[in-house]
Amino acid sequence: MLVRSILAVSLSYIMCQTAFAVSSETPVATTDATAVASLPVADPIDPLVLDNKGASQVMADQQVSNTSASEVQISTEEQKHIDNVSHTAQTIDAGTTAEKQNTTKAFNKSEKGTWTVDGLNNSEWSSSLGRGQFPAYARAQVMLNNAHASPGAIDGSSGKNMLKAIASFQQMQGLKTTGALDQETWDALVTAQDKPAFQEYTISESDLKGPYAKEIPHDYALQAKMKGLYYTRVTEMLGEKFHMDEGFLKQLNPKADFNKIGQKIIVTNIRNNLSEDIHLIVAHKGAKQLYLFNSKNQMVGSFPATIGSSDTPSPTGTYKVTGVTPNPWYSYSPSNFVQGNNLKPLSLPPGPNAPVGNIWIALSKRSFGIHGTPNPSTISKTASHGCIRLTNWDANDLGRKVKSGTVVKFLE
Repeated sequence: MLVRSILAVSLSYIMCQTAFAVSSETPVATTDATAVASLPVADPIDPLVLDNKGASQVMADQQVSNTSASEVQISTEEQKHIDNVSHTAQTIDAGTTAEKQNTTKAFNKSEKGTWTVDGLNNSEWSSSLGRGQFPAYARAQVMLNNAHASPGAIDGSSGKNMLKAIASFQQMQGLKTTGALDQETWDALVTAQDKPAFQEYTISESDLKGPYAKEIPHDYALQAKMKGLYYTRVTEMLGEKFHMDEGFLKQLNPKADFNKIGQKIIVTNIRNNLSEDIHLIVAHKGAKQLYLFNSKNQMVGSFPATIGSSDTPSPTGTYKVTGVTPNPWYSYSPSNFVQGNNLKPLSLPPGPNAPVGNIWIALSKRSFGIHGTPNPSTISKTASHGCIRLTNWDANDLGRKVKSGTVVKFLE
């Protein structure tokens, strides 16, 4: 999200230990490498936690390489990966297949497969499935997520984000990059798994205690008066915790009381950590994807992404990561864009429902970054103010595996 006068870097208020996203070219404060390395990585993440020590947990290695970002060249192998998978992704976008919109309606009992934990975990792909919402697609989405080819919000439907994730998985596995779920791809997904795709989860007291907000007003002036831009309901929190579309979570558990301690529900069994550090990030505008590469020029992950818009395009060229701040404050300035009747600058508190979600990955291009979103099911389907918008969980996953100096290249 482009915030020309905001969020360029995060500074630390030493007295209150609170991270702010502000307009400045001052580098993010450094911190001890061993301290960052020892930070716990929960699995799944606890999206309720507001880490007000954000600026003290930014990148350990703040020394950016003297090599100019514009001088960094994509290797032949990396370019081959990018060309293959992005071509397939853009073909998917250009196709006539309409993406099925998920709702909270009950599942059609005539659909193939059953929506129990066992039914989901034992579902099998078949060429007769076609388009729609089926247990096999739900299982495939979890397996893709766990193989670091993110389908975005898991909803069990054969939408474009899922097809693009399939293409990324195929590229990473050396399979023919078609974006179609076939037997070879299904077998490779199953082989790569080390745990069931779905599990039974018991709602706990900590799930219910929040903090929660009664609502998130649209008006930034009202948001600025809030203590935090928290989740507003348990299903919203659980959806993000388990990488699920909120409506799909309700579909799987139609009789559940989500506000009851001890209530058992069906959820995904997902990962929250990339397996290795990221050397190169390619933000492909045409594919609406973020492609991730390791130091061996191998593609190791992909995320669906919203990258700018026609009114506020993302930058072109090559830049570098300068820092990462969990749960940043958001500094609104009407000199960038006017929201409602707000003609004065405002500081919005942290939280998963903040305009940039609950993490900010700053780039060397002033005021641009990679960040989360309060609306995960809209990723790659809407526009941003110029930055790279991911689901909160994908943005947090990435934030743990990038270093200061990691190259970010924008491609058309």
